[in-house]
Amino acid sequence: MSTIKEYLTDDHRRCDEIFAQMEEAAVKSLDDAKKLCLEFIEASERHFQMEEKVMFLEFEAKTGMTQGPTQMMRMEHTQMRALMQDMLAALEDGNKDKFFGYSETLMILLQQHNMKEEQMLYTMAQQHLSADSDRIVDMMSSIIVD
Repeated sequence: MSTIKEYLTDDHRRCDEIFAQMEEAAVKSLDDAKKLCLEFIEASERHFQMEEKVMFLEFEAKTGMTQGPTQMMRMEHTQMRALMQDMLAALEDGNKDKFFGYSETLMILLQQHNMKEEQMLYTMAQQHLSADSDRIVDMMSSIIVD
């Protein structure tokens, strides 16, 4: 079984791939891009919930750090959720320029966010939670999006 860090990093890559396909599709067809946008939003929301409902809570319980990196990541998740909705609205309005503006902003935020998680938070989580890694990955993999 993979570690917490490997599991969540692999899921970042899966979401990134859908994002790239969505941007590529938007050049030719906003309808195709909309389908991929919905897929990206769903995949991202599942990822956020794996973190927020499982990993962050386990990390906070183990370390006692509730006002640190997990709080910042939750705030960034909120920002990204809003940008995803803006992207979807732009696609629904047929506004390619707005879509690409929002997607560019989201991509920058995602890259910075994922780097912080992968280089710092996931490493810290793995150090503190390694004994429970299999259980935590199992819990994350069973998340069903609300």
